[in-house]
Amino acid sequence: MKRLFTALASAFAVSALAGVLSVAQAQEKPEIIRLAVPDLSAGSQHSGGGVVDVLRSRQIFEQAFADQGIEVQWLFFKGAGPVINEALANGQVDFAYLGDLAAIIGKASGLDTRLLSASTRGTKQYLGVVPGSGIKTLSDLKGKRVAIFKGTATQLSFNAALASQGLKERDLQVINLDFNAATSALAARQIDATWGSSNLLALRERGLAETPLSTRDLGGAGSIQSVLVGSGAFVERYPQVVAHLLEAQQQAVQWLRDEDNKTAYIELVAGLASYPTTILQQDLEQERFAEIFDPRLDAAFLQRLQAGVDLAAEQRLIRRGFAVEQWAEPRFLEAALAAQKPRTAALVP
Repeated sequence: MKRLFTALASAFAVSALAGVLSVAQAQEKPEIIRLAVPDLSAGSQHSGGGVVDVLRSRQIFEQAFADQGIEVQWLFFKGAGPVINEALANGQVDFAYLGDLAAIIGKASGLDTRLLSASTRGTKQYLGVVPGSGIKTLSDLKGKRVAIFKGTATQLSFNAALASQGLKERDLQVINLDFNAATSALAARQIDATWGSSNLLALRERGLAETPLSTRDLGGAGSIQSVLVGSGAFVERYPQVVAHLLEAQQQAVQWLRDEDNKTAYIELVAGLASYPTTILQQDLEQERFAEIFDPRLDAAFLQRLQAGVDLAAEQRLIRRGFAVEQWAEPRFLEAALAAQKPRTAALVP
């Protein structure tokens, strides 16, 4: 009997200790949250566009974690996705807002990331060409010098656009240049064409480029999806912090998806990124913000990402594909959406 009581006491002690550890772990929090973003600005200020600029300008994350004493640090990278993946691999950042290809490459390369939210879907891209070149279609690019920022969402976008016309990169003379270098090279007529976003509209306004087509003209082929990913180690260690971050992100998402705020958003990004307001107005005038900034990891979005993974594997941008559904961790976003269901329901298309 004495042995039985001793065993029971020992078991109770172990159980109590486990409970204490469980509570301690649940209350554990980081000193800092580090968020990585590709820097899209053409000026001295930082800009990531979309939800990032709204979050930063309104100090939403900073306010959300102030009472917990958690610092929020935004890290902007001109090297875009490839450099951010390196930072994730080295444990230097906890979350990253990334275009689809960079996030896919990271996951396919063995980075332990969790797909937490969509940040944009169906972002339009343009073909920019030298004025008077006679290039009107993607088929006209055969044998031409085309600048692409490899390892970024732009490369996957361009490959998807080419594939829609039965073409591949090897049909062209592809040169690896970052966005600013490609824009400068096109303006200087050192290349025949490039593929990019609204920066090409700015060149067109100055008479330095023509934009004969966009992904809209291709039925959406080549449009870009962007995501929020988190470090697997961070997500597992601080699930309550991740949940709170996704709840806070919804404040910016709700504001963005309200069409009445489109003008204010354009002015915000124009100021931060040093882009002409008229250029952003041209780029976004036909876009529905409720659709572009839908954060859900719904079947349609995951299918688009899976198509990106499959194309990246086929084009040998990654060694092997993977199942996007196994990458996605939607529970935090779903909880955040459920908490704001009355407001969110009106915006879901």
